[in-house]
Amino acid sequence: MTAQLPPDFTQITRPRELSAELREQLVDCWVRVINTGGAVIPRGLPMPPVSTGQADPALGRLVGALDPRRARLLIATVGGRLAGWLVLRRDPHPLVAHCGAVNHVMTHPDFRGRGIGTALMGRVRELARQEMGLEQLQIAVRAGLGLEEFYGRLGWHEIGRWPGGLRVAPGDDRDEILMHLAL
Repeated sequence: MTAQLPPDFTQITRPRELSAELREQLVDCWVRVINTGGAVIPRGLPMPPVSTGQADPALGRLVGALDPRRARLLIATVGGRLAGWLVLRRDPHPLVAHCGAVNHVMTHPDFRGRGIGTALMGRVRELARQEMGLEQLQIAVRAGLGLEEFYGRLGWHEIGRWPGGLRVAPGDDRDEILMHLAL
């Protein structure tokens, strides 16, 4: 049995730091995650199947908002291959500047079941506190996929639900679950 390599992490904090090659890998990952049932469908993208041409502009909007003080892309690689990524954001308004939001958490389908999601969430916790000075994080997840249990094992707590707030398909409405993590 081969030992699994731990992931390496890279942060992208400005749009110009993202190479064309990495952008292509991020888009491919996002498309594959969505098309295999992942709950990372942002506003503006249709329900699966999603194409690269549809996901690329959505990634462009995320990357365009990157700023070291307000939004960062955290990327996990294993053996030089993209294994997963997420976005960490903070609202600059003084009332909530101590809080951050984690969005678009995804593990590449080729790396599922290898602890990449757990590693990403552990690293984002450190990044949020040590580098961005955040004191709390929030995440919204789709019910029905076991995500609240996953995040619960990592110390996150459910603080609210929007019953039926997400329509996955006609007749398939899911709760949107808001979770919180004190840092």
